[in-house]
Amino acid sequence: MEASPTFRELFTPKLVSVLREGYGLKQLRADAVAGLTVAIVALPLSMAIAIASGVSPDRGLYTAIVGGFLVSALGGSRFQIGGPAGAFIVLVASTVARHGLDGLILATMMSGVFLVAIGYLRLGTYIKFIPYPVTVGFTAGIAVIIFASQLSELFGLSLDGKEPGALIPKLKALAAAWGTFNPSAILIALLTVVIIVGLKRARPSWPGMLFAVAAASIATALLSLPVETIGTRFGGIPRTLPFPALPAFNLATMQAVLPDAIAFTLLGAIESLLSAVVADGMTGRRHRSNCELVAQGFANIGSALFGGICVTGTIARTATNVRSGAYGPVSGMLHATFLLLFILVAAPLASYIPLAALAGVLAVVAWNMVEKTAFAALLRSSWGDALVLLVTFALVIFRDLTEGIVVGFALGSLLFIHRMSQQVAIDVGPADAADASGDERVAYDASVSADPQTVVYRISGAFFFGSASTVASVLDRIADRYRNFVLDCSGVAFLDSSAANVIESAARKAERAGLRLFIAGASPQVRRMLFAHGVRPPHVRYKTTVAGALKQVRGERLKET
Repeated sequence: MEASPTFRELFTPKLVSVLREGYGLKQLRADAVAGLTVAIVALPLSMAIAIASGVSPDRGLYTAIVGGFLVSALGGSRFQIGGPAGAFIVLVASTVARHGLDGLILATMMSGVFLVAIGYLRLGTYIKFIPYPVTVGFTAGIAVIIFASQLSELFGLSLDGKEPGALIPKLKALAAAWGTFNPSAILIALLTVVIIVGLKRARPSWPGMLFAVAAASIATALLSLPVETIGTRFGGIPRTLPFPALPAFNLATMQAVLPDAIAFTLLGAIESLLSAVVADGMTGRRHRSNCELVAQGFANIGSALFGGICVTGTIARTATNVRSGAYGPVSGMLHATFLLLFILVAAPLASYIPLAALAGVLAVVAWNMVEKTAFAALLRSSWGDALVLLVTFALVIFRDLTEGIVVGFALGSLLFIHRMSQQVAIDVGPADAADASGDERVAYDASVSADPQTVVYRISGAFFFGSASTVASVLDRIADRYRNFVLDCSGVAFLDSSAANVIESAARKAERAGLRLFIAGASPQVRRMLFAHGVRPPHVRYKTTVAGALKQVRGERLKET
C-alpha cells in the first residue's frame, strides 16, 4: 500500500520544489517573459474588475501585486496566477454596498483566515467534489451578471440614482435611462471589443487587451471624446503602494460581515482549485490543493492589509502564464513585480483610460467565461444534469451566488445518490425466482444453486443508504422452506452502516427461522463494517467464496443424514 504523504510534502510550496530541482538563468528568462506577458494582460483587467466591483481601480492593482505575489510564492500550483477575479464582482460590490470599504477589507481578511484553516485541516481535497454542472452553471451565471453590470458603461448611460444590484431591477433602471446613451462611449466600447477579438484571431500571442485599451485611450484623448475616464471619475491612481494597516473592526462588525467572508471563502476555494486543475490539465503537473488554499488565505490577508480586495486563482491569466512558457512560480512573482513597476513609473497614464474601454474588456471576459460547448452538452446529456445546470444558473442570476452553489451541490448530490441506488443489483437462485419476479431490480440466475433447500443472493454494486430499502425488501422474502441462506458480497464495492443494518436484520430473521446464514466474498472493509453491527459468528459464517459456502452446506447435510 502506498504511504500517505507527510505534512511537509502536502504543504511545501511549489516554489521550494522548483528551486530544489535546480533553477538557473534559462528558467529565469522563461519566467520573466511569461511574467511580463501576464502582467500586460492583468494590468487593464485588474482595474476593470475593481471598478466593476464598486471600488477604485488602484484596489485591483494592489490585489494583483500583493495577492498575486503571495499566491505564487506560497502556493501549491506551479503556474497559478492570483489576483482579482470577475467571479467576485457581484459579491464584492454587494459587500461594499452594505458595509462600505472597511467592511469589504475586513471580510477579505476573515476569508483569508478561513482559507488558511481549511487548507491546514486538509479540507481542500473535498472541494473537488463540486459537480461539473454546478461549476458550468455557476460560471455562466456570473458571466451574465458581469455583462449586465457593464451595460451602463458600455452605452454611457446616466442613471438618476444608484444602479440596482439585482438583475431585473437593474435592467428596468437601464431601460428607463436609455435616452441618455452616449454614442462616443458606444464607439469606444466597440473599438475595444473589435481590437481584442481581432488580435486574438490574427495575432493570438499579442496582448490584445492592453493594445485595445491603449488604442481607446489614445482615440479618446486625440478626438476629445466626451466619455468618462479613470481620471475624471477617480482622479487617477496612486504611484506607490499604501502602508499596510489593519481595518477598523469590532465584534459587531465581524458578525455583520461574516456571511460575506464565508461566501468569499467558498467561492475563492472553488475558483482557485478549478484554476489549478486547468493548469494541471495543460501541463501534466499536479498541484497540492491544501497548500494552494493556505497560500490563497495568506494572499487574501496580505491583500487586505494593503487595501486590496479578494484574491483568487484566475483561470485566464493562469492559462496565459502556461502558454507563455512559464517554468515555475517565479513567473507569477515577476508578474506582480512588473505591475508594481507600472504604478511606480506610469501611473499618470492610467488617468486617460476611458471607462467604456474597460467595460469592453469585461464584456469580452464575460463572453469567454461561458463554457458554451459544455453548457450545450450538459443540456443534451441527461435530464438530471440539465436540471442541476439550469437551477444553478438561474439562482446565480436571480438570487445569490452562494445560494446557487449550495442548491446546485445539493441537487447534484441527490442526483448522484439516485443514480448510484439504481446500480445495485441482486441475483437470486432458481428456488426464489418466483418470489422475486415482481421486482425489476432482481435478475434470474439459474446457475447459482441446484439445492432446493439452499438459496443464494448475490449483491453487486454500491450498497448504501440509497439502495438499502430496495435490498431489504428483497431479503425479507426469505421463505421458511429454505434451510441455508448464502449471501454473496463479492460484488459489493462499498457498504455503509445503513446497508450493514439491513444485513443484520436479515441475519436475525434467518436465525429466528432456523436458517444457516453464510456471507461469502466479503472484503476486509465490508467485513469490518458488518462486525461493527453485530453480524459475526456464531450467528453468521464467513466464507471466501460461494463455492466454499455451498461445499460446507453439502458437508453438513451429509452429516445430518
